[in-house]
Order: sequence, then C-alpha cells, then structure tokens
Amino acid sequence: MVSKKWQKLVKSLQYKKYRKEEGLFFVEGAKSVLELLHSDFKIEILFATDSFLEKTQISSKIHIETAKEQELIDMGTLQSNQDCLAVVYQKENKFIYPEKEELLLMLDDIQDPGNMGTIVRICDWYGVKKVVASNQTVDLYNPKVINSSMGSFLRTQIFYTDLKEYLSKQTNVPVYGTLLEGENIHTLPLSKNGILMMGNEANGISDELIPFITQKVTIPKFGGAESLNVAIATAVAIDNFMRK
Repeated sequence: MVSKKWQKLVKSLQYKKYRKEEGLFFVEGAKSVLELLHSDFKIEILFATDSFLEKTQISSKIHIETAKEQELIDMGTLQSNQDCLAVVYQKENKFIYPEKEELLLMLDDIQDPGNMGTIVRICDWYGVKKVVASNQTVDLYNPKVINSSMGSFLRTQIFYTDLKEYLSKQTNVPVYGTLLEGENIHTLPLSKNGILMMGNEANGISDELIPFITQKVTIPKFGGAESLNVAIATAVAIDNFMRK
C-alpha cells in the first residue's frame, strides 16, 4: 500500500510549481517505464503492481514499493494503469547548440502538451536530438507531454531559454522559420545543419524573432484547410530536411 505522503507528493507533480520545487516528475505505464529503466535518468522510487514485478527484472539499486492498480490510477493521470509509476529526477537545463551537419528544432511558445509530446516523438523518429524551447513553451515534464511522447523524451535533449538571446549568439548558423509568406519548402535547397523554428499554435513565430530568420519557408497548400496543426507541420518540415 502506498503511503499518504507519497500519494500526496505524486499528485502534486501534476503541477509545474511543485515539479519545479521538488525537481521531480513522474512516468506512468509499462512501456514508458521500461524504457526509463534503461535510460540515464535517475529514479527516486518505483511503484509497481505484483504482476508487473513478477515479469520484470529491475535493478536492486532502485527503490521499489508495491502498489495496487487503483492506487496507480489515483496518483497518476492514466485512466488505466495495471503496471507501474516511477518518480524521477529532472535533468539540468543544459545549453545546447547545433553542431556540424545537425538540425536543431526551435519551439516558440508551444502551449498544448499534446502537441509538445508529439513533437518530441517526431524528433525522436527523425533523429533530431536537440530542441531549444522558449521559456513560455509548455514544460517537458508535464504528465501529458511525457505520456504523448511515448518514451521519446528519454532520447531528446531540450533546453529552455530566452530565444532572442539564444539566437543572437548563433551568428553563423542558418535559421529557417516557418511562415505563411515563406518560400516553398519542397523546392528550396536546405542545409544539412541549422535551426528550424516553429511558432505558437495561434500566433505563429513571435515578431521579435523574425529578424533572426535567414530563410523563411512555408509548406504549400493544395486543399482548403486554413492551417496545419503545429505538430503535423513540424513533421512535414523535418521530413523535407531529411529528404534533402
């Protein structure tokens, strides 16, 4: 049985304020936790059902407490969880930059956790290992981001910072910005390295960042839809870079 102390702590980690105070977050569900166990993230404690523990080999260095299925559901955000929930230490917010022949993704004020998680998963699919996000972008450790990333957060490095300040230091790197008035991304010659900037769901790229863009690009429209979801647009844009 999970103590009330732990139940209260885990529930509090659904909120950014308490995640920041504690330096912790949680990962729930068998798939993500099994990947977590083989990552370099440090686990504070693992809550797991007897059935999960019976079929899973776990390092003796990890603190494990048994839990009932309903306790896992009550603590977490999943409607069904028959397996496990891990409380994990957040990583340091380390500076990153695009190295030679490397594409870095930049996110300007992405607000929806589902979009953020999907974008992280897209990056993992295409091998984009680095993401720089504005301080206003949704927190990577938001449970909805973690869940929708399907474990891809483990392989994607994200640095939160002031984008204007960051871009002012990247003087020799091409910066591609997705804008409606940009040139057709299908026909443009695209560099093997650089920064690809995606804007906010409703407002696009901030006006203060546009002067840093060295190449405006757009995904051409062939039908009648008014706009593309930012996660879908990210996938299409990255795919064009990879095909070039």
